[in-house]
This record gives sequence, structure tokens and C-alpha cells, in this order.
Amino acid sequence: MTATTFRIGGDLRVGRLGFGAMHLPTEPAADRANALAVARRAVDLGVTLIDTAYMYGWGANEALLAEALHPYPAGLLVTTKVGVARPKGDWGLDGRPEALRAQVDAALGRLRTERIGLLQLHRVDPQVPLADQIGALRDLRTEGKIGHIGLSEVSVEELAEARSVTDIASVQNRYNLLDREYEPVLAACEKAGIAFLPWRPVAWGATGARDEIAAVAAEADATPTQVALAWLLGHSPVICPIPGTASLRHLEENTASTGLRLTPDQRDRLDWLRPEG
Repeated sequence: MTATTFRIGGDLRVGRLGFGAMHLPTEPAADRANALAVARRAVDLGVTLIDTAYMYGWGANEALLAEALHPYPAGLLVTTKVGVARPKGDWGLDGRPEALRAQVDAALGRLRTERIGLLQLHRVDPQVPLADQIGALRDLRTEGKIGHIGLSEVSVEELAEARSVTDIASVQNRYNLLDREYEPVLAACEKAGIAFLPWRPVAWGATGARDEIAAVAAEADATPTQVALAWLLGHSPVICPIPGTASLRHLEENTASTGLRLTPDQRDRLDWLRPEG
């Protein structure tokens, strides 16, 4: 039977289907009100893992989640990411230790917390030694500002290098039923017991168009999106998808996927799918 929870870093117990807050608009007022409602409804539906980042609105998304959810319910993990900056109006990577420290301190203020349970490096900055980037986060963890350290968009080699510096609790790479480029990274995470948080867990536009996915959805009385998420949850015990939406209807559709059990035959048919073209 597919486990419904996972312990990130061995101690942060979360439901395996999380919520990605990237798509929540912070303005104008009517859209912001809906975004607040979606974030609160996610928690009402039992979501205990919410993902954000400094890059999402340059801090505005973090502030939105704090407005919606602070004081945070017991057991809720709000994870954020640092390492992307906007020095001259456009975004770029900045993995300098002093920049990472400044972003973490600012995130603590926006999230209204003294400690971020899981802090992820949004991208590896190729201009800064990876050991220096991870070392800065390790120091912040020692100071009590971070609970666990995660990575995003990394290779197997980068994950191994980071783990030689300190413990890594999570990896957030692009991955879904039709995009399995990072299968080797997933395998490395599974071997080490590291949480794998696939972003873009549903292939936009493509999932519902594939005949096999549509057929399984019809058999299971589910939507193609629910089939794609259920496939992820059953594919590896370390996978914790973080689908995002600004729609209450889609949020409820996504969370309902935790109750969908694919048969071995259905799963086998989906396993053989690959991107077209």
C-alpha cells in the first residue's frame, strides 16, 4: 500500500502531496483575496507541505503565505528557496555566502518565523564553488535559522558533492509522468532516503491529450491530472509532489488524487509512456 506521509530529514513528517504556491497572485486585490483563500483551503484539505521561494514575486509570495497562514498550524511545513536574485531588474543566480545569508534573513522576516524547517538552494550558481554555497547554508543551520537543507535542479554529481559537505534532506527537480529526465537523481534520492519534490508534477497541456492517460482516467473515474499525480505517488516512496494552482476547484481535484489507487495493469501501461516527438 502506498504510504501517505514522508519524514523529510527523518523528522519533518508531511503528507506526501504538497502544494506549490508559485502560481498564487499577490495583486490586484481581488486576485490576492482568492490566493489567500486557496492557501487556507489547502491546509483545510490536509496539506502539510507548502513550497514557495524568494523568486516568486521577489518575496511577495512568502509574505502572502504568512498573511494567509500565520500563526502556522502545528505540523505545517512551509519551505522556501534562495539563491536567485534580481540585481539589475532581471533575475540571475547569486550563490555567494553573504547573499544566501541575506536572503535567508529576509525570508525569516517575511514568513514571520525564527526558523525555516526546510531551506532549499533554488539553483546552483556556477560562479561560486558548490561547497561554499552549501557551507553557508550549513552554517545557518548551525545557528538555528534553518532546520534542513535541500537542493533544486541538480545532477547526481552535484547531489553527491553537496552531501560530502553536509546532510541533504530534499531535492526539487522537474519531473512528471511524461518527463523523466531526472530519473537517475530520483534513484539516488530513493537510495539515500532523501525527499524528492517534483516541480511541474503534471505535464502542462500534454497529460490529458495522451490516449493512454485518458483511458486510465476513464477506467478509474478520475481526471488525467489525478492519474498523473497518483502515478507519481506510487512510483517512488520518496516522491512528494507539489502541484500548484490558483483555482480552488483544481486544488480540490489535486488533493483528491491521494485517494486514487491505480491497478498494477494501469500502472504498467503508464510506466511505458514517454514524451512524444
